[in-house]
This record gives sequence, structure tokens and C-alpha cells, in this order.
Amino acid sequence: MSTRIAFLKGHGTENDFVIVPDPENAIDLPPAAVAALCDRRAGIGGDGLLHVVRSAAHPEAEEMAAEAEWFMDYRNGDGSIAEMCGNGVRVFARYLQHAGHVTEGDVAVATRGGVKTVHLAKDGDVTVGMGRARLPEGDVTVRVGERSWPARNVNMGNPHAVAFVDDLADAGDLLSPPPFSPAAAYPDGVNVEFVVDRGPRHVAMRVHERGSGETRSCGTGACAVAVATARRDGADPIATGTPVTYTVDVPGGRLLITERPDGEIEMTGPAVIVAEGEIDGEWLAGAAERRRG
Repeated sequence: MSTRIAFLKGHGTENDFVIVPDPENAIDLPPAAVAALCDRRAGIGGDGLLHVVRSAAHPEAEEMAAEAEWFMDYRNGDGSIAEMCGNGVRVFARYLQHAGHVTEGDVAVATRGGVKTVHLAKDGDVTVGMGRARLPEGDVTVRVGERSWPARNVNMGNPHAVAFVDDLADAGDLLSPPPFSPAAAYPDGVNVEFVVDRGPRHVAMRVHERGSGETRSCGTGACAVAVATARRDGADPIATGTPVTYTVDVPGGRLLITERPDGEIEMTGPAVIVAEGEIDGEWLAGAAERRRG
């Protein structure tokens, strides 16, 4: 009999994920298998995969087990490993609630970017503490075709280059990673956000996510955009002692990003589970083999 693997599908502002519950870390998910699952034509389809594992059962998370029972083993759509995914961690927490592992209120989630605190509100929104932004020094430039823009280097546990443009169409099709310089700024690649103003403390963005292409939303990207916009606008909560909140529109919806005086950043938005079912293990092994071949 073929092995059956349980899965769910969820999204946060249309940044969508395949969810594979695996509390004891017993399922082998090599990059080719993840890419097969995330394939939108030949698989289930998703910007990434949320592998749900108990922290104590995963070698990368066991040291965080005392703080967080569950580890978000996040993978990009191409199968590569990512440090953190803001929309993903909100959907991850929604799954834990859906499965009965947690209830409304606060839940700690271990990630490769550290332990994140997620709040499941009664109104359905999910707020996640995203940690502090780092702003590496040095000039960065991103390019689309013959045009180029200066970009702000922001690290949210993963790297971002935030460029302010006149029109979101300036970003082009975002099918391939926008070139950047200097290469040393992002030795492992970068998520690139293109941003326009919509009003006071209100911006809109498009993003090319490293390993996934253009996505409908990027949580860490929205946080990076809010921080970069605040600094452009002369706002620094750490210096002033006053929190600042930006509304960030993404193609898939809207996120609220607040940077507090202690430097901690909170992101609030929806997270939805839309389907669940089973994957045929033989199909997955075959699909992964074909990708490797």
C-alpha cells in the first residue's frame, strides 16, 4: 500500500504555503520533493512549504525546545531553506490552532531566525513579533533592465533590498531576481522590494522573494519596507521613544507593521487554512526523482 502523507494548504495575504504536519520529524523532505509539492501545475502549489515539527525532534531547533514546543522548518518554493517567513509563521500558528495544539492568545514558534511570539486574536487576525531590524551600512543598488535605483539594506533575519520607485510597474515582471550590487552585500541572494507611496504612513510594494520569484505578499519584506520607509521619513522609534505604524499594501492584501521604541517589530494580518488532504508518497518520490534527474 502506498504511503499517505497528510498536508494542508494555507495563505497569509495570498502568500500561500503547503503545510506538512510531522511532529516527530519522520518525513524526509529533500529539496526536490519540496519543489515538486510547491509546483503550481504538477503539484499542490505554494510559495513555500511549512514543515511542522516539534522543536525537540529537530536538530536545528532542539536548543529552542524549552521556549517553543513547535519549530517552523520553512522551505522556499524551490526547496531551498530560508531563515524566516513572516506570513509563513502566521499561517503556521493558524495551523497549530486549527489542529488543536494551541488556542487563542500567545504562542511561541521556533524558527531559524529565533523564537517568535505569535498572537492569535479573536477577530481572526494574527500578530507576530518579528524581532528587530538590522540596517547594514553601505550603498546598495538594484536594477531592472536599463534602470537602477538605490536600495536600503535591511535584515529581518533574512536579507532585503528596499527600493523606492515612481510606479510599481517599474519592477518589471520579477520572474528572475533583479540584479544588485555590490555582490558582497548579499552573498546568499536577497529579497528585493519595490515601493511606492500611497499616503501618510501608507505604502504599497511588490517583491521578488529569493527562491520563490514574485509572490503576492512577503511578511519580512513588509517589515523591511516599513523600517526603510520610516528611516526615509525621519522616524526612528528607538531614538524618539514613540512607536510608528505603517500600512503596507501587498498584491494579496494589507499588513500593519509597527516598530516599537525598543526596536521590536510587530506585523498584523490575516492567516487562513483553506484545504487539507493526503499526498501519495509514491507520487512524491517519483516527482522528486524526476526533478533530480
